[in-house]
Amino acid sequence: MADASDDDAVRTAVLARDLRVVLGAMRRRLRAEGHLSDFTPSQLAVLSRLERDGPATVTSLAQAEGVRTQSMGATVSVLENSGFVQGAAHPTDGRQTLLSLTPACRRWMRQTRAAKQDWLSRAIEAELSLREQQDLARALALLQRVIGADPW
Repeated sequence: MADASDDDAVRTAVLARDLRVVLGAMRRRLRAEGHLSDFTPSQLAVLSRLERDGPATVTSLAQAEGVRTQSMGATVSVLENSGFVQGAAHPTDGRQTLLSLTPACRRWMRQTRAAKQDWLSRAIEAELSLREQQDLARALALLQRVIGADPW
């Protein structure tokens, strides 16, 4: 005879799997709505890091992302060629280059976020009743607890 704790463990495992699948689908849909398919996840991670942390060297980006410097150099090269990242001489070490986002990249990031926000807002409004929207708000608070994130 199955123990109640076994049933709880199975239910939790199924919930975890379903949540992972749904969040993956959400991530893919937002990526599509934001027209991010031109960039790899690694390239997008670099753009996000430069936006969040400011200018950085290839070496510091590689360390932060856990990749080899040569791999990061290739990633940065694509972003430079796309006009999204630019290099400037390091103020204290002329041997290094500080990479930063271009104004064109910052505009693109704003437009991309706006497109994703617009799609998600319209989808929530079209697909969920007011009561369901309130349920979703409560679920977001629970998800924040699960991932250990502070509310934005």
